[in-house]
Amino acid sequence: MTEHNPPAGTGPEGPRFPHDSAALTAWLTTLVRNREYGTLAELRRARVRTNAHIRAGWYGGDDHRDLFEQVAFLFALYHQGRPVPSYGHGSLGAAARRIGDGTGRGPDNPGAQRLLDRVVASRRIPWRHLQHAVTRLRSCEQPPPSWTGLAEDLIKWNDRKARIAYQWSVEFHTPPTRDREALHESTMRKDTTP
Repeated sequence: MTEHNPPAGTGPEGPRFPHDSAALTAWLTTLVRNREYGTLAELRRARVRTNAHIRAGWYGGDDHRDLFEQVAFLFALYHQGRPVPSYGHGSLGAAARRIGDGTGRGPDNPGAQRLLDRVVASRRIPWRHLQHAVTRLRSCEQPPPSWTGLAEDLIKWNDRKARIAYQWSVEFHTPPTRDREALHESTMRKDTTP
């Protein structure tokens, strides 16, 4: 009887090459810091697989290679012509709150509202709408979402327990901290008045 063993590095302990979104972000920000504009330009070529795409895919491990290549594309798109790298902060929902102009941002901006609605309504990862969101953040001169967090969120996009689209929507519609504190104080005053 021949014993069947899985390939080395696979099996119950997980994939042979796990993903590392923080390492992807570190590599991408180093490209900007070191002014490696040729590599960043390669990453912006969405329809052509270049060596830069392959390298970005390495950080995705066995299971998320294509996803990491797409996140690298979004990063390069945002950083086109920028001399300083941005690690970003918050989720895409929090970042979309910053989209807008003098007439309003986030939920107060109809364009930002429509864009987020399209993103969260998608069952598949909405790459085209994510590209539009990153482009809008760039044009509004607002910080992007956390690149590390974006990769992690997109890995869990179809996980019903993670509810990424719902979380992004909640973060988009959550009032700023000062507004929430003022609302809480006014509610407390109403509760204590006879």
